[in-house]
Amino acid sequence: MGEADPRAPRILVVDDEEQMTAIIAFALETQGLRTVTARHAAAAREVLAGGGIDLVVLDVMLPGESGVELCRSLRETSDVPVILLTALGEVDDRVAGLSAGADDYLTKPFSPRELALRVSAVLRRTAAAGAAGSAADMLRCGALRVDPGAGAASWDGAPLQLPETELRLLARLAQEAGRPVPLRSLLRDVWGTASTEGGRDMVKSMVYRLRQQMRSQGAPEDLIEAVRGQGYRLRVLPAEHRHRTSPGDTPRSPSR
Repeated sequence: MGEADPRAPRILVVDDEEQMTAIIAFALETQGLRTVTARHAAAAREVLAGGGIDLVVLDVMLPGESGVELCRSLRETSDVPVILLTALGEVDDRVAGLSAGADDYLTKPFSPRELALRVSAVLRRTAAAGAAGSAADMLRCGALRVDPGAGAASWDGAPLQLPETELRLLARLAQEAGRPVPLRSLLRDVWGTASTEGGRDMVKSMVYRLRQQMRSQGAPEDLIEAVRGQGYRLRVLPAEHRHRTSPGDTPRSPSR
């Protein structure tokens, strides 16, 4: 296999199993991607501190600091996409990882080709979001503003610190504000997959994070609501509920 194009995306593979790391790196390199590896969180931090990483493939079960903990701390300073590797059937790990800001997950054992395709899909989505630039329309819903092109969102003027996948999910809900968006549509438009296996937990976890972020800026906790049998809906609030309350104000009960 020839030398990789120096302009190709650079992927950090973090796994403490040497054989697994080699398999993953080989699968990605056959797709023309560049790879760098790390066996534990501390080594991964050193690589990330050097910059130039376009995506992280991260195992949950690492010695010392777990992959979920690393993902959570990474999200405080970076929006680099993260694909989480979890053990088969470990639903709690997947939910925790997605809650920590992971963009996708894959359960072990998995096909190296499937992982390569997932990596390529996430990279395409990231590139498409960046290429949209200022041409993307600003989405407005009451006090909520979502600018997909700029990769930004705010509630009542206060910035929402959202990873790229969560921003896409919020933008998709804002496009249909007041109407339920089916689970399949969210999985297709946000994650680029038609498979619903594990998808319900993935969307539920992302919605939880969005609620927490917006609530921290004064938005109602039920701004995004689950509609039984239909999907998720971004509520269109009456005027009196659209803006953040000032310190000392008594929040009003939602209108019935």
